[in-house]
Amino acid sequence: MDVQQPGRRPELREFLISRRARVSPAGAGLPAGTDRRRTPGLRREEVAVLAGVSPSWYQWLEQGRDITVSGGVLDAVSRVLRLDDTERRHLYGLAGLNPPPSSAPVDTAYCEELQRLIDSWAPNPAAILDRSWNYVAHNATARLALNIGQADRNCLVAFFRDRAYRAGSGPWERVAPSVVAAFRAAASEHPDNPGFREVVDELSATSPEFRTLWARQDVAAGGVLVKEVEHPTIGRLSFESSQLKLPARPDLTVVLYNPLPGTDTAEKLAHLAAAV
Repeated sequence: MDVQQPGRRPELREFLISRRARVSPAGAGLPAGTDRRRTPGLRREEVAVLAGVSPSWYQWLEQGRDITVSGGVLDAVSRVLRLDDTERRHLYGLAGLNPPPSSAPVDTAYCEELQRLIDSWAPNPAAILDRSWNYVAHNATARLALNIGQADRNCLVAFFRDRAYRAGSGPWERVAPSVVAAFRAAASEHPDNPGFREVVDELSATSPEFRTLWARQDVAAGGVLVKEVEHPTIGRLSFESSQLKLPARPDLTVVLYNPLPGTDTAEKLAHLAAAV
């Protein structure tokens, strides 16, 4: 792709200059006899040689010239300049390329900060899902109002097989196609994750509705969905369900349930919380 974003050319230049200024010749693996009578950091021609590109091409890149840039070359420059994953993705954006998926390892250990995040959403329900929509955590209101408990392993499985949830059959039938399409979109982003296949196999064997919807091959981005639940003591609860991604934990999604405007759900939740 050509570097054709005039507004970002100065930023690209300053970013590359600052990154090569912090890399010492020794740190870059240059011979010990490299001239030390110099400004700190690597010279342009040294970056070019180490990255396997011509000095003039690298100079044009640093100047933000209208040149063709590939992801492979940017990866080589990133390696020479010792860029971390965030810096590498930033370089892609400055050069006019779509940033690649993050290669940084994800700390899959659940943390107390995330639990505090969803607890603070009370008295409204909130939950945290992993990539294949397995429940990782939920707050107390989700347990009381949505009947999410230890037996609920996966959000999509509960959606199709929880009788209490499906009591409002009209809204369920309208929402179900969007839910399945969003799950297929999520699965396509991580084709090597076996968790998706496990869920699909389980529901295909137990839910005719799921089999029919899955066969449609529909794909849709996750967004705001309407969720209605028949609670055994306080009646119907209506929510807007929003899925929020966490940049620091791309393997997790926070699902926040907000009372649907024009309903008495907020008052019922307050009554439910007061009774605890």
